[in-house]
Amino acid sequence: MNNKELEEKIIQNYQGEEKMMILVFAQWCINHDLNPEELYLRAYPNQAANMALKDAMELVVSKDEAGEIGDETLLGVLALFGNDDLAFVVTEEIAKMK
Repeated sequence: MNNKELEEKIIQNYQGEEKMMILVFAQWCINHDLNPEELYLRAYPNQAANMALKDAMELVVSKDEAGEIGDETLLGVLALFGNDDLAFVVTEEIAKMK
């Protein structure tokens, strides 16, 4: 595998993992009766149309079908991707729930 192929593979892996992070966020929101698009817009007001989030919304299931996603799990996943603004909004919502 040459450098260009390796670089492309790394990018593809990152993009796949990023999609999984977005799906975890969206499912956590659904599990807590929150609108993922509204929370995302609060965190990133200049990014109204996020295609990855729209794609993830097609994959989420009802909270009755979903497994538990812990608050710390979600915050950890967001931190891995440097998604601090979204983690801040999620933290606000967690505080409201308690």
